[in-house]
Amino acid sequence: MPFSDKNYPFMGGKNVIAIIDYDAGNLKSVYKALQFLENEACVTRDAQEILRADKVILPGVGSFGDAMQKLREYDLVPVIREVVEQKKPFLGICLGLQLLFERSEESPGVEGLGILPGEILRIPEKEGLKVPHIGWNSLRFDHPGRLFAGMPPETYVYFVHSYYLKARDEDIVTASTEYGVHIHASVEKDNVFACQFHPEKSSRAGLQILKNFTEAGEEQ
Repeated sequence: MPFSDKNYPFMGGKNVIAIIDYDAGNLKSVYKALQFLENEACVTRDAQEILRADKVILPGVGSFGDAMQKLREYDLVPVIREVVEQKKPFLGICLGLQLLFERSEESPGVEGLGILPGEILRIPEKEGLKVPHIGWNSLRFDHPGRLFAGMPPETYVYFVHSYYLKARDEDIVTASTEYGVHIHASVEKDNVFACQFHPEKSSRAGLQILKNFTEAGEEQ
């Protein structure tokens, strides 16, 4: 859905936000959404640009194993760890959420970033449900989370995935959904945020989520 003033009348802040480029796609729509919200965004794999940014986003679609290989190839793993250690707001989207955890059934033997505890599992086959899961699902807000500030219960967002998060620490789970299995759809711990769905493809609700992320840390 295009981002236009007519459809989305609110505007956002003045952050400089780095979108990490590691050949995992899904960059342009994130970039356009941030621009619409009046944030200065850059798509980059340059370590210094990432570290200079006010906030950082790790988007992505594709294979867990291939993505971890690319992050290592471009020497981005230590950069991501440094951003997290510096307490800068950091957002993982879709595959970007999955990479923050320890492992995935999609790529046995491949270690994830391990920044958050948990694993990524295959969505089980069930009659009447297609895998991959592609479409709109409502969220249940499990714990108060800054990404969802001001949003009504049962907000609908857009998913595209075959694997889902099972977080080890359910206290970090801010939103969940059901698709043949209970899915941890969003997490938050300190400065680290992540969502399995695509806020940049989730219409007005998604823009509000991204706007809330761009304002994260400003209350401190």
